[in-house]
This record gives sequence, C-alpha cells and structure tokens, in this order.
Amino acid sequence: MRRREFIRIVAGAAAAWPIIAFAQQAEQVRRIGVLMNTDPDGPEASGATLFQQGLQELGWNERNLWVDIRWGRNDVELDRKFAAELVALTPDVVVASGTLSVTALQRISRTIPIVFVRVSDPVGAGVVESLARPGGNVTGFMNFEYNLSGKWIELLKQIVPGVKRAAIVRDAANPAGIAQFGAIRAAAAPLGIDVSPINVSDAGEIERAIAKFSHSPNGGLIVTPSAGVSVHHALIVGLAARHKLPAVYGDRFNVTDGGLVSYGPEGIDQFRLAAGYVDRILRGEKPADLPVQAPTKFRLVINLKTAKALGLTLPASILASADEVIE
Repeated sequence: MRRREFIRIVAGAAAAWPIIAFAQQAEQVRRIGVLMNTDPDGPEASGATLFQQGLQELGWNERNLWVDIRWGRNDVELDRKFAAELVALTPDVVVASGTLSVTALQRISRTIPIVFVRVSDPVGAGVVESLARPGGNVTGFMNFEYNLSGKWIELLKQIVPGVKRAAIVRDAANPAGIAQFGAIRAAAAPLGIDVSPINVSDAGEIERAIAKFSHSPNGGLIVTPSAGVSVHHALIVGLAARHKLPAVYGDRFNVTDGGLVSYGPEGIDQFRLAAGYVDRILRGEKPADLPVQAPTKFRLVINLKTAKALGLTLPASILASADEVIE
C-alpha cells in the first residue's frame, strides 16, 4: 500500500486519518471503529483493504472519515479491551469481524450501530433477533450456515472414497466450532466415517494431535474456518502435507498456501459489502432495518500439486465442478 493509505493497518493500536488539517472545512467528519478478531499479518488482514476500497468507492476519504482499527488476534481479553477502547471513542459505526468481536462490543454498547462480518450463527449467538429483522443496533453478513459443514465431509469422501476417520480441526472456544462439529458428525455417520475433534488452543497441541491421528490409516482432516484456526493455518497446512493427510478447508487461502481442497464462500468479500452497510447507516438508515445477509455463492478450489504430492487422483466430476484449479 502507499504510505498515505486510507486505513493504516497497525496491530493493537488506532489507525486513523489525522483530521486537524481539515478542521476548517465545512464537510462533517464521521468516525468508524473496526474490531478485527485476527492478526494484522494473517491471511484475512486483506479484509481491511477491501473495506477501505469499498468506502472510497462510496465517496468516503480522509476529508470526511476517521477510521480506528484494533486487532484482537483471536484473544478474548484483547477483544474486550479493544471493544471498550473503540466504544469510548464514540464512533458513528463499528465494524466487527467474527462472533467474539461483535459480542464483546455488545456487552458494552447496545446503541452504537455495529456491522459484523464472518459470523456463522448470529441468531444462535444472540447477536440479532432474526436474519430478516435484526432488531437492536446490530446487523451484518453471515459467514455460512451450519449445513455447509456437512458438505466438507461429503467432499472428503468423494476425494478419498476409502476414508474411515476424520479429525475436525476447530476452535472449541468459539460457539461456532461446537456447532460445526455437530453438523459434521451428523453428516459423517451415514458415510461410515468416525469423527473426532482437534482443538486449536496452541501450536503444540495441534502438532501432537495431528501426529497422533496420522498413525492410523484411512484418515483425513476437515479444517473449519474461524479466527482461531486461521492463526495456525500455515502450521496446519504444513502438518497435513508432512503426515500425508488429505484435508478439506473452509477458506480458500489455505489452498493457495498448499492445502488440498477448500469449499466455502469468499468471506473476505464481506468486508466490501460491509462498507455498503456502513455507508447506508452513516446516511441515516438503522441497523435494525437492514437484514442480515447470508452468502449465496460458494467456491470449490483445488490444488492439483498437493493432490499429486499425496498420491491422489481426483475424480473427474470434482475437477469439472471446481471454480478454481491451482496447478
């Protein structure tokens, strides 16, 4: 990015345009808070850039907007700390990435408008009253519905027909991680696949659990999407390769980094959509009147180089249905 960027990405600190130079201008300056639940150096950090671009396309710039960013790094205590800091700045709107971030903000304010992205179950998490009529001060964009989780285990079975066991890599501290595991287990039973969880509390636990799982044959991984998982995504992709485990991921960036297959929505694009909701709220609309939107397009991405390294010949039907094939 250029040195004078619209949203400066700074870990754990405010990112804002200095507006003193524009104080004499008549145009009103609005303030936006952004609470990211990821790392500023992680694969999802580009969401902040897309949010920037979306705002610029809608006419917002350094003359009429001040943006503060905090990076929660999937740390509950950091999320709470930064949520309090952002609310204290009395922003016009706050954008929150992930369930933990939006709930941290809701604990402090039920009046400041909040637009969320990448939240799996906003109704179940108590974030909104319903998708069509969110109520309150919160609306936004769902990551996916839980029935998508069953597609991952079905995809693993199609790719590796002999699979008998699947380890589900998930964030047990996130309510979505528990629900995803339940949906996968329900879909796995008719396929004759036994499932077991691998939690992502720390890198050492992940390494030990995947190594232990790999000792028995006919196994594969399902790597669910969450901030907790994305923190360790490079490690997980590397372990899958080392232990020759076929893995299905929920996020495309895992496959571009060497993972086998991903299936899911383009979650990063939700940040551009969030800019549209922020613009509408700044122009007078209320979050309660803006329905929560679910993704409508899902992408299947395949890494053929990884398939070859695993000794897999992918079915022609899978290759034909892929939206993107990395060779």
